[in-house]
Amino acid sequence: MRALLLAIALLAPLEQMDLEVQRAVQASRAPWLEPVMRAASGVGRPANVLGALLAIALFDATAGPATARLALAALLPTNLAVEGLKLAVDRPRPDGEHKRSNASFPSSHAANAAAIAWIFSRRWRRLAPAFWAAALLVAWSRIYLDRHYLSDVLAGLAIGMTCAWLAPRIRRRWGAAPPAPGRASAESG
Repeated sequence: MRALLLAIALLAPLEQMDLEVQRAVQASRAPWLEPVMRAASGVGRPANVLGALLAIALFDATAGPATARLALAALLPTNLAVEGLKLAVDRPRPDGEHKRSNASFPSSHAANAAAIAWIFSRRWRRLAPAFWAAALLVAWSRIYLDRHYLSDVLAGLAIGMTCAWLAPRIRRRWGAAPPAPGRASAESG
């Protein structure tokens, strides 16, 4: 019982921060930003992500397949963790929607964007700022469109980065093929 009371006491300031950020963002929405934020949110759809991974595997014959496999190895645990937490926490969305199967905490868009940004940043290091800018835009779009609270997005980003960081280590442990000689691969990160 004490642990539950402690958890509630620790979460109260976080919930207050979430509500303040939500109010501020919703009060500052601008018509010209709507299409940008909707497009950013759409980038995180599974069909778009899988299509991009397929294109990478097909058009970069040397390291593309390894990059795509590593991304999938990061996305699988990312989505398992996110969906498990959504069911366990069952937090209503800021816009009022409340479905246990699509709860607010944590943000799967933010988690997937962070996992992809991590993997792609290791493969194409010069483009890392662009990948992270895109991931942060996807994450912010979820707050802007009133689908997530700030803490949902921050937790999603943390889950995605953690799973992407672990993916190459787990793949090596399972005996995945080493990267092609003479060429850096996504798995070396």
